[in-house]
Amino acid sequence: MKVVVQRAKNATVSVSGEEVGKINNGLMLLVGITHDDSEEDAIFLADKISNLRIFEDENGKMNLSLKDIGGEILSVSQFTLYGDCRKGRRPNFMDAAKPEVAQPLYEYFNEQLRRIGIKVETGLFGEMMDVQFTNIGPVTLIVESKQ
Repeated sequence: MKVVVQRAKNATVSVSGEEVGKINNGLMLLVGITHDDSEEDAIFLADKISNLRIFEDENGKMNLSLKDIGGEILSVSQFTLYGDCRKGRRPNFMDAAKPEVAQPLYEYFNEQLRRIGIKVETGLFGEMMDVQFTNIGPVTLIVESKQ
């Protein structure tokens, strides 16, 4: 699994003009899943992301986690994270898991975050979505379950 983690002041996701998810003060996640990802990957990433110390403390140092600040998550599925652009002009998405594999694992990942005690809002899997957010910092990280 591969997750783009962005510190967000606020974030919303809409489908066909209707808002389906909204957060304030937390993380905007773009979640990509490949063929050999498992529930263990989802558990690892939920723990890692919820405990990343990327929020500033009273001294302006990145010492606080999402859990520490009581932050929220907007999680959006993003198969294009596994796009391969090395050859030709059109990305190859062969490394992205098929929807029947990716959707249950994406939902499991979000449920693991909720079990940790984090409020999680989501987009709609497989739909064309409009995502808007304000990146604080900006702070953007890529976190992967397999390195």
